[in-house]
This record gives sequence, structure tokens and C-alpha cells, in this order.
Amino acid sequence: MQAGAKDRKKEERSIDYLRLFPNEMHMDDLYVEPRLQPIPKGALADRIALVTGASRGIGAVTARVLAQAGAQVILNYRSKGARAEKVAAQIDADGGKASTIQCDITVSEEVGSMLDQIQREFGFLDFLILNASGGLEKDKGEEYSMLLNCWAQLDLLKKGLPLLQRQGRVVFVTNHLAHFYGQMPVYPGYEPVAIGKLAGEKALRAMIPQLATRKVALIVVSGDMIEGTITPKLLNRTNRGLIEFRREQAGRLPTVEEFGQVIAEAAADPNLQSGATVYVGGTG
Repeated sequence: MQAGAKDRKKEERSIDYLRLFPNEMHMDDLYVEPRLQPIPKGALADRIALVTGASRGIGAVTARVLAQAGAQVILNYRSKGARAEKVAAQIDADGGKASTIQCDITVSEEVGSMLDQIQREFGFLDFLILNASGGLEKDKGEEYSMLLNCWAQLDLLKKGLPLLQRQGRVVFVTNHLAHFYGQMPVYPGYEPVAIGKLAGEKALRAMIPQLATRKVALIVVSGDMIEGTITPKLLNRTNRGLIEFRREQAGRLPTVEEFGQVIAEAAADPNLQSGATVYVGGTG
């Protein structure tokens, strides 16, 4: 196939996918369904939250919002310690309480050590925010997406469950490409990530009965493309014009700040039942 034909085929695949999103998703305000309760100031005092992948971006914003509501937040990072410390320092400077903890969640021994440290220092957890994600890294094999997005999430929840308080919340952060995988096409290059994240979501959902015995709820938050994050930028390299096209179709895309706010609100909203999915941005 000639290069021009290949490019046209890629463009057609992207456009076909995006046209699956209904017209009512053209909007000025951010689409969030169901609508969530804002977190009152101080409502999370004395609560402890572990946020994975919190050294930057969505995880950092989620941690900051939880801290603003009074929670003690633990920022997990894999390798960017200085960056995580900077986020924690800013939270402290704003009047919140934050600490950092290193752990590659794909390494089971490190997960055990992290949880042991949390137990020694804090005794329990109220919120477990499963935000860490990946699978597009060039230096990782094809199996890495399943390892990180599925097995590592499940391992962390199983090991962390004894620390979670009654009425605790687990939030799994995903995206529409993964959540709706198999129901609509996926952009070229993203399929391994979508498969891994959907497998992770299903594995976590299978734990809902076990979580219920401890009065712990699982909430899934699924987002559209998020402005400024790395995944859309990487996908845009092989799907030229993808971000602009999706932005035009949806009216606008959620920002990192908005998505992190919704994740925190989903964790804190008492009206959400275990197994609920919160959609952020247009869905198809």
C-alpha cells in the first residue's frame, strides 16, 4: 500500500471513531455523568488517601483537591521523586498535608513494602486512587500494558484491602477508549493499552463482592481525551489532526484540572454506589 493510501486509511479510522460520539456532546460546559457533589471544605479531615502516579498531571491534581478538602494525601511515584516532592511541598504550602512514597506498582515486593510503610506511619487508608497508567512507552514490551494496567492494579488492591477503612473508596481511573473497547474502534497504536486497561477494570469489578464484605466501594472514572496529557500527544503523532478533530466534535475537551477535580469528587461523593462509572467528556 502506498504511503498516501495508508495515511488516508488512518484518517478514516480516526474520523469513523470520533463520529460515534452523539451530537448532544457538543457543549460549552464539561459533561460529567452522573453529576457529583462538590466536596465541602474540611469534609475529608482525618481521612488518608493514597494516589498512584501522583508526581504530575492528573494524579497530582487529584491529590491536591483531596488535600484541599482536608485529607492527608500520600503521593506515590515510580521514579520522579523530586517532582513528587515538589507537588507535596506545594500542597503543604497551601495548607494541606502531603507526603511522598516511592513504589513501582508492577513490582509486587515494592507494593508490599509501600503498604507496610503506610501502615506504620498512618495505620489505615480511606481512599485508594488507582491513577497510575501506561503502555505506550518505547522501552517496554508488549506485555507491559497488561502488567501495569491490569495485574498491578489488582495486586495493589488485594494487598491494600486490609488497610482500607469501612466505607472506604477505591477509584480506578480509565478512559473511554479502554472502557468502551470492543464497542467502538480504537486508534492505531493504542489497542494494547485499551486491552490492558479494560482487563484491569473487569478484574477490579470482579472484586466488588469481596470489597462489599468490608463496606468498601469501587468507583470507575472514565475520561475523554484530556487536554495537555501525554497520551493524546503520542496518539496524535500517528493520527494527524486527532486532537483538533476530537476537540471540534466534542465542543471542548476536559482539562487536567477538571479531570482531577472529578476524580476527587467521585472518591468523596457518598451517593455513588459501588460499581458506578462516572463519565467525563463525551461518550459514545
